[in-house]
Amino acid sequence: MWQAISEQLSETLMFSFVIKEKVKLTGGDISESYMISDGEQRYFVKINSRDFLPNFEIESDNIRTLRATRTIYVPELVDIGHSKHNSFLILNYLSTKPLESSDASYTFGRQLAELHQWGEQKEFGFDQDNFIGNTIQPNHWDRKWARFFAEQRIGWQLQLIKEKGVTLVDITDFIHLVQDLLTSHQPRPSLLHGDLWHGNVANTAFGPICYDPSCYWGDRECDIAMTELFGGFQPEFYQGYESIAPLDLGYSDRKHIYNLYHILNHYNLFGGHYLDEAQQLIERIQAY
Repeated sequence: MWQAISEQLSETLMFSFVIKEKVKLTGGDISESYMISDGEQRYFVKINSRDFLPNFEIESDNIRTLRATRTIYVPELVDIGHSKHNSFLILNYLSTKPLESSDASYTFGRQLAELHQWGEQKEFGFDQDNFIGNTIQPNHWDRKWARFFAEQRIGWQLQLIKEKGVTLVDITDFIHLVQDLLTSHQPRPSLLHGDLWHGNVANTAFGPICYDPSCYWGDRECDIAMTELFGGFQPEFYQGYESIAPLDLGYSDRKHIYNLYHILNHYNLFGGHYLDEAQQLIERIQAY
C-alpha cells in the first residue's frame, strides 16, 4: 500500500517522493490518518478499504466545491487513489491546534458567513448524494426547504433507525410536523459545510481551517446549529458571523429541529445514549 502511495504521489508531483517518515495521527472514527514525509515535503493521508474509494471521491468533490468559493480555508487536494486492498486520499499537511483564540474564532465566523452568502442557487440539495459520517446523505434537488429537510434529513434518518428495529415515532406524521414547523421559514439556499462540529475545525499558522465537509445547499442555520450541538466554539465565532449575517428570528427553535438530524445520525452510527437524546428532542419538537 505505501509503495502504491509513494508511486502515485511521485507521478502527481512529477518528482520522486520516497516516504521516509510516517506518523499515525489520532482522531477520526472512519479512516486511518497519517502524516507522511520525504524529509522535506509533508502530506496528510487518509486510508481505508478499497471499496471506500467512492467515499473519498465524493469527499474530494466537496473539498473542491468549498475551495472554489475562496471564503473558508479547506485543505488542498493532492491526490486520490487505491492499491490492491486499500484506497487513499492525500491532502496538504498543516500543523493544527484547536480553534480557541478569540481572533481566530472571530475570523472563522466571518469566513463562514461569507461562505453562506456566496453563490446563487434556487433549489436545496446538491448535484450528488454524499455522506454524513459514514451514512449516505440524500441530496435530491427541491425548491421547498421545509419538504427537503423533513423528508431527506429527518425522515431518512428515522427510516434507517426503523430498519434496525427501532421505532421512535410515526415517521409519516413526524415528517408532516417538521414540514409544518418549517413552512413559514423560507431561507435563501446557502452552500453549507454540512458537518460543522468543533472536531472538523482547527487553527493553523495561516489562520482557521475546516475539513471533512458534507456539502449541500440548505438553510445556513443548519451549520450554526451544529456548532452549538457539541459545543467547543468561542463566543467570538458567533460575533464574527453575526457581524456579517445576523441570524433570523426563530432560529432558537429551529436549531433543535436541525440538530435532531445529527443526533439521529449519531445513533445510526454509534448507538448508545443517542437514542435517548433523539427521543427527548422529538418530544420537544412535538410540544412546539
